[in-house]
Amino acid sequence: MIEVTIERLGHRGDGIAPGPLYAARCLPGELVSGTPEGDRLAEPRIVTPSPYRVSPPCRHYKGCGGCAVQHADDAFVAEWKQGIVRAALAAQGLEAPFRPIQSSPARSRRRAVFSGRRTKKGVLVGFHARASDTVIDVPDCLLVDPALLRVRPALEAITRAGASRKGELSLTVTVAPEGPDVSVTGGKPLNMALRVELGALVGEHGLSRLTWEDETVALHSPPTVRFDGIAVTPPPGAFLQATEAGEAALRRAVAEAVGEAGRIVDLFAGCGTFSLPLARGAEVHALEGLGALTGALTTGARHAQGLREVTAEVRDLFRRPLLPDELDRYDAIVIDPPRAGAEAQTVQIAASSVPVVASVSCNPVTFARDTALLVKAGFRLDWVQVVDQFRWSPHVEVAARLSRSHIGV
Repeated sequence: MIEVTIERLGHRGDGIAPGPLYAARCLPGELVSGTPEGDRLAEPRIVTPSPYRVSPPCRHYKGCGGCAVQHADDAFVAEWKQGIVRAALAAQGLEAPFRPIQSSPARSRRRAVFSGRRTKKGVLVGFHARASDTVIDVPDCLLVDPALLRVRPALEAITRAGASRKGELSLTVTVAPEGPDVSVTGGKPLNMALRVELGALVGEHGLSRLTWEDETVALHSPPTVRFDGIAVTPPPGAFLQATEAGEAALRRAVAEAVGEAGRIVDLFAGCGTFSLPLARGAEVHALEGLGALTGALTTGARHAQGLREVTAEVRDLFRRPLLPDELDRYDAIVIDPPRAGAEAQTVQIAASSVPVVASVSCNPVTFARDTALLVKAGFRLDWVQVVDQFRWSPHVEVAARLSRSHIGV
């Protein structure tokens, strides 16, 4: 057994001592003891605690792997997440003014992915234990909206009906006014008997929709989400921002970034998180790689009141990015790519003459890489807004405004 001092927190939330030696759930400045196993300190014990250490508020924290930093106070976590983005930008030789972080409150996750397993005694639905495939029950989870926890009896019934003996279900649940929207993967083949049984569970448990491996088994009422008051029925399992507060913070940042632009192109538009609210003041053309998403967006636009023209296009922006002559039709660009970023599309934006880009990202590293391409082409990084909607996790969301150096901000 050895004693080491934690020097910093890694991007996954582990404490890092010289070596490097990784120690789970330890904080900078803490003296900890444990037995090295490779590059990790097994079962670290806190000898001298950090002043930022707090008692984790959730009773499931010790065993659950869903959260990483409940042992640190909110101010420390906020500064750590800001620092992750600063470090990513610095690695590309960039810096910018940072706005105060926007953090989502506890019990606000409107979507969660639960795991379901059949056991010798029945079924178990919950999250994976830390660094394990074991599923643990989390009836008092402080992360998710309480409405998600109330769906547990339905998820248990679905698991009982549709999980194989050795397999594990992945149950994505989204809060909706019409009732929980549940999408399941990893289950048994959907035969007639299973279809009938699952269909009965929808009515029994008040679900709005149940989807099995991308096939809708039962639809009681189309589930909706609202983007700044505009109703949209997303396809099963479609990407949504994790919390309403986080979505609102990103939406405000994007709206401020594009300003009074009259024509906006929204790249990787999803179901219309930014496109539809922006269409209250601008003409918007939305591009997304999946037709089901653009279909949901255009249907939402058609039923909304007070919007300017909204058009949508199915296009794989990784294989076929918009070219400069196509981009030059617009006054501002909104781009919100997946974790891999959008390097090919960013190269084309850099070669265009569009004066303003509102950039949104869930990966600080690819955000910084793509931002560096724009800065090299003459854009200025005006400001950065970090949004923490994955509370107590290492995940970070970023919004930023980039403008051509000759354009006023």
